[in-house]
Order: sequence, then structure tokens, then C-alpha cells
Amino acid sequence: MQFTHEREFTYNRSYRGPIRAVIFDWAGTTMDFGCMAPAVVFCKVFEEKGVAISMEEARIPMGAHKKVHIGLITEIPSVRRRWVETHGTEPVAKDVDEMFERFVPLQEACLSEYSTLIPGTNEVVDECRKRGYKIGSTSGYLPGMLAINQADGEKQGYRPDATFGAGDVPRGRPFGHMVLRNILELDVSPVQSVVKVDDTLTGIEEGLNAGGWGVGLAISGNEVGVQLNDWNAMPEDIKQAHRDRIYPTMYQRGAHYVIDSIAELMPVLDDIEARLRRGEKP
Repeated sequence: MQFTHEREFTYNRSYRGPIRAVIFDWAGTTMDFGCMAPAVVFCKVFEEKGVAISMEEARIPMGAHKKVHIGLITEIPSVRRRWVETHGTEPVAKDVDEMFERFVPLQEACLSEYSTLIPGTNEVVDECRKRGYKIGSTSGYLPGMLAINQADGEKQGYRPDATFGAGDVPRGRPFGHMVLRNILELDVSPVQSVVKVDDTLTGIEEGLNAGGWGVGLAISGNEVGVQLNDWNAMPEDIKQAHRDRIYPTMYQRGAHYVIDSIAELMPVLDDIEARLRRGEKP
């Protein structure tokens, strides 16, 4: 009996079912418009070391595990140069460890100041649940920080079915481990039925690396980095300049869709549903 032979035709297996889960980031996606809380504290811990960094520099690695994030800031050439000018030596692992130890309590102390839900969050989540989607969430925050976010979110009516942070997995973003933990906890399959929504580039990659669809939020989070009132007061031409800069960047990192904020998500999910019915894959 012959089990292997050259085939003239091959079998293609395609998932044609519905979306089964939508997994959201926290800061800059569902709460804290502008993703302000972590950026403020990164600036503070470097300031305590005598090295001033800009909000733009603080935001460059956003989405990573917070200790990794601090290490990546020290690798930014402009920051490294100022560090050497101040300390006479380049930053080392001990410096990163010390700043991370300071970062944790400082971040936990101020999180609730930046915990207001982003407009549209509850409405979109409610509509997702009406469709039968499960709601997951991921974050670069550590467990203690996430607990504060979860408590503040619940007070405002937002409670995901699953939440995993950078401290819950072997490797944080851009690896897909947190999304995969959500998939296991939510008991959904296949990965093609999962949508990841995030305002950071590494968060978009996280969803792609897990095998799902990636939706980037260009305006509400890290890439613009301003609070809601400041965004609303911004001249329309400046707003459009931000879109013109950020949308292509997110698409270049692999996002299947890019929108301004979570409030615009439902038409995107409609389109993904249609693509799945046609047998398309992420």
C-alpha cells in the first residue's frame, strides 16, 4: 500500500466561521486617552537619575514589558549621550534595575489619575458581546498595575472576560504570548477568529504573531500622545497631519486595519466577518 505519492491536487482548509474573540490593549486603547500614565513615569525615573528625557523618547518602545522598555530607552542614542554626559559612563543593567524598582511604585501611585475610559469603549464592548464575541485584554503593565486598571475599569462598566499582562507570560510584546494566553482562557479557536486591537506598534505585532487580525488605533493612544481635551482642541489640519504620519506607519507594521479610536471599530469587525466568510485568513 502506498501512502506517499505526488499529488496533482492539494486540500486547502479554510475557516469560514465568525469572529470569536476581540482582545483589547488597556492604556491608549480602552482607557487613558493618549497613553499618558506610563510616559509620565518613564520621564520621572530618568529625571531622578539626572537625565532628562522627552515624552517622545519615553514613548518610543511603548507596549513592551516596562523593564524592557526602560532598557530600550537607554539605548536611544540621544538619551545615551546625555547619560554619558551626566554620569561619565554608559548605562548598565544595574541602572535599568534601579529605575525599574522606582518605576513600579510610581506607576501604581498615579494610574488612577489616568483611568478614564476612552469614548466608545463600553458601547463597542456591549455590541461585541451582543454578537457573541468574547472580550480579552493584554497590557505591558505588571500584575499590580493591571489590578488597578481592572478595578478602575469595572467602576466605569468595563470588565473583560480575560486579562493578561507582561508579568504573566515568558515573553512580552511583540511576541504573541499574551494573546495566546487569552485564547486559552477564553476557550476560543481557531486563531483566525481572533482580533487584536492596540494603539502601539508592538501591540499590533503581538496580535499578528499570535496568528490573528491586527487593528491599529492611530489617535487615541501612544502615537499622538495627547489627552482627549488637547486632541479635541487641536486644529483640523494638525489632526490630519498626525493621521498622515501614523496610518502608514501602522500599516507598514502589518496592521490589517487602522482607525482613529475604539469608537470606530464595529465597521472593521463587519469587514473582517465578511472576509472570514470568503475564507480569507489574517
